[in-house]
Amino acid sequence: MIKNHLQALLTQNLQFSPTSCQIRLIEGLADYISSDRPDEIMLIKGYAGTGKTTMINALAQALNLLKIRTVLMAPTGRAAKVIAGYTGKSAFTIHKKIYRQKSSADGMGNFVLDKNLYKNTYFIVDESSMISDQPGDSSVFGSGRLLDDLLEYVYSGENCRLVLVGDTAQLPPVGVNISPALDALQLENYGFSVKEYELTEVVRQESDSGVLFNATKMRRLIAADEQAPGFLEIKLESFSDIDRIGGGELIEKIGTCYDKYGFFETTVVTRSNKRANLYNKGIRGSILYKENEIEQGDLLMIVKNNYFWAGEGAELDFIANGDIAEIEKIYSYEELYGFRFANVNLRFVDYENVELDCKIFLETLAIETASFSQERNRELFEAVSEDYPDIRNKRERWKKIKENPYFNALQVKYAYALTCHKAQGGQWKAVFVDHGYLVEDMLDKEYYRWLYTAFTRPTEKLFLVNFNKNFFESAGTEL
Repeated sequence: MIKNHLQALLTQNLQFSPTSCQIRLIEGLADYISSDRPDEIMLIKGYAGTGKTTMINALAQALNLLKIRTVLMAPTGRAAKVIAGYTGKSAFTIHKKIYRQKSSADGMGNFVLDKNLYKNTYFIVDESSMISDQPGDSSVFGSGRLLDDLLEYVYSGENCRLVLVGDTAQLPPVGVNISPALDALQLENYGFSVKEYELTEVVRQESDSGVLFNATKMRRLIAADEQAPGFLEIKLESFSDIDRIGGGELIEKIGTCYDKYGFFETTVVTRSNKRANLYNKGIRGSILYKENEIEQGDLLMIVKNNYFWAGEGAELDFIANGDIAEIEKIYSYEELYGFRFANVNLRFVDYENVELDCKIFLETLAIETASFSQERNRELFEAVSEDYPDIRNKRERWKKIKENPYFNALQVKYAYALTCHKAQGGQWKAVFVDHGYLVEDMLDKEYYRWLYTAFTRPTEKLFLVNFNKNFFESAGTEL
């Protein structure tokens, strides 16, 4: 009886007849909610256009009607903004919700796993393909392994449960071959039982989308066993949401999209930092007519986590690698320690009412690596440490260096063009994709994961820039 009521609630929040995959998922969700089995995870996998978003919204609304609390989360600020937009509920980054900063009295600024004080709560996490189980840039957070900490946090709460949602065809976290949070076997290795459902049917409302038509072909290729698939045929005819353009049209088309959608809703996705730099330089000079290295209104992306400028209790506990900000004011420029800095006010566009005065490095704007090299970081450390020759104790000197605002300047790049890993989890109305140098030998599953992830960023219009002609000839792989 309860299950039937739950199924009715889940179905009533859909705006169309569910697909057979969605019907199975609705039955599974009703069973999950009505059961009291501990240590069980609901895993919802789904490709682009299969109604994942709709099902998350239906679940959140149904739980709300049942007076069951939900917490919506995503790995990045931009992804959290997307889930908040389609559910009409507040959403948080995983880091914001599960960690708290230790008292900075030790000068280290580490974040520890917070206590889960929620009871009878469902934690729904979107874009779970981005969640890593490897230590990396997040090593100051808890165990350093985000997936481990997420599971520990949720299931330490009284009768709390976890719903992981994501797309296995997208890029996995940097440094791993699969997305561990979407792999039932990996989750079971933590001691959980997993209810797993996969949405594979594109909903009828999306069937006239060229983006989803071609993305569906790509994910079939990714799921197949073929290791060297060659060129997949991309179909353009009869679709209005996808265009192929050459370099000669590029500036005009990007300018048109800025006029139509605004530059917050337009982006370029590339395969390398070097290519993104070229686009950023061209866009600033030829479309936005910016002559100075930075100007008011410039869009910047933070390229390394920063724990210095965001205050405790603020909307931002820390500034994350991948966060996008607009320059509101430029106060001054400085040169010190062999580095150039600007003092600016930044507005973080994916968060509400977050503006911070901070110091930024100017050199990172044009470097071809993702952020400063180890060597450059060491040079900065050594230069700053020379300011404290009277402090003999290494720990005390390290504490002073960590409190130095120049040492903590934000590493930033322009944010008009991004690599695909940086764009992942975000959505823009118009997206330009440039695959750069490409020959057939480079076409493997990892390439098609990159292309699939890039293809599924736009909500309205996709432009394929200088794409290899073999993608559009009938000799291409047809799936």
